[in-house]
Amino acid sequence: MTDKPLLHANPFESAAARRVYLVREERMRTLGEVERGLLRLGQMPDLARWVEQITATGGCAQPVYLAGESTTYDPVTGEVLRRYTTRDEPGERLAVRCRNRRAARCEPCSWQYQGDTWQLVRAGLAGGKGVPADVRTHPMVFLTLTAPSFGRVHRAGECHAARPGGCGHGASLGCGGVHRDADPVVGQPLCPGCYDYAGHVLWNGHASALWKAFGDNLYHHLAVRAGVGRSAVRKLVRVSAAKVAEYQRRGVVHFHAVLRLDGPDGPGEAPAPWATVALLLEAVRSAAAAVALRAPESAAYGSRRLRFGEQLDAHPITGGDGVLSDERVAGYVAKYTTKSAAEAGAVDRRVTSVAEIRALRVSAHVRALVGMCWRLGGLLELGHLRLKLWAHMLGYRGHCLTKTRRYSTTFRELRGERAEHARAVSGRALFTSDEAVTVGSWRFVGSGLGPAEMLIAAGIADDLKRTREIARDHLPFGWVGGARRAPWRAGGGGHAGTADDG
Repeated sequence: MTDKPLLHANPFESAAARRVYLVREERMRTLGEVERGLLRLGQMPDLARWVEQITATGGCAQPVYLAGESTTYDPVTGEVLRRYTTRDEPGERLAVRCRNRRAARCEPCSWQYQGDTWQLVRAGLAGGKGVPADVRTHPMVFLTLTAPSFGRVHRAGECHAARPGGCGHGASLGCGGVHRDADPVVGQPLCPGCYDYAGHVLWNGHASALWKAFGDNLYHHLAVRAGVGRSAVRKLVRVSAAKVAEYQRRGVVHFHAVLRLDGPDGPGEAPAPWATVALLLEAVRSAAAAVALRAPESAAYGSRRLRFGEQLDAHPITGGDGVLSDERVAGYVAKYTTKSAAEAGAVDRRVTSVAEIRALRVSAHVRALVGMCWRLGGLLELGHLRLKLWAHMLGYRGHCLTKTRRYSTTFRELRGERAEHARAVSGRALFTSDEAVTVGSWRFVGSGLGPAEMLIAAGIADDLKRTREIARDHLPFGWVGGARRAPWRAGGGGHAGTADDG
């Protein structure tokens, strides 16, 4: 029988330890990769601390590892308040969250990002996080801006009615079927030959510019309806906004946005008396209809004029428990921040060659869109759109979530509050001075998890998720473990208002 001390002895210093080591390695080769990883983890002398690190990241699927140190000083006395180094950590490194917003890439970080978005959006609707509560009385509108049609596509529910005849490519002019929401045919063109793929990609590429043009137009249309000058209107009201970009099933982005009218100094000041919800609704509709941008002319696709689609929804936001209450609107916006082009059947990583496009496991429609991005990306007149770089996003290179500076708080402030709360709960809050100075030196040393580590991290993430669900089901309404259980969500999961009730 093998002596247990030999298992941890240095095989280079003892022949017996070397034989034990070789026998053990031979047995390890007969195991699978996950089993080998689990055995090696079990032999770690600081396994408990490694598990503690992964738990602190919420079971992040792709943690980032940092090495370095930080020291916190009292700026008056120079006293060292706190010192930390990774030299005593497992592998001399510290695991931190990847902070990826996409649920398909990292569900724990996606859940946290969604919660931060809920806080950010709701603070701009109901106050809090540095925003005065009087903001509830300001005119507020929930807006959805869509893209125009680039060709008929199959739609959920009753599809296009069947019609006699066909198009120039021999395809039917209608479908006549009924499709479920999850049906893969939804969003696919009835005739790929008739579909305007160039226009689709150009619209996605200019979507951010279209949104900016809408914002500029909105001030002008507010001025016309209020009877004030275009230069004077910005001294009377400020448009504060938060928007999220979502991909439709056909692969084109559309915007969901919260618009709020403030005084010129921001949410702490009421807007001019003429600034009402009714006036804002009228200005929103006319401003969106007036947007028209000309794409650079090219022999490849001719001359194109880009506009928003005719489908525009704009509704006032209520502060109570109505259909468009502040909590539900915040949940509705937060729900879409965790999605990406992959939700429309596209890919979640950049493509680097034509051969890779051909090998993509996507629908023919998505492959055609990615291919069109690649072809148009080679045109000199479209170089500023960087379509090849953003082909995996079907040409859209804007941020998922954007807001104006005065709308509400920031993600950085929310993360800082959460870090302070975590330190207070764990008893590691060694000082209360806001003027304390922290000096640190950090470097990136790796990322990701091995197969066995991924298994453990997934189990930790599942345990934490289950704990949140139990808390929401058994504790009173209110904030529970970073998530809010609202009356209409009793027994449900997710953040407040994240139901698909829109």
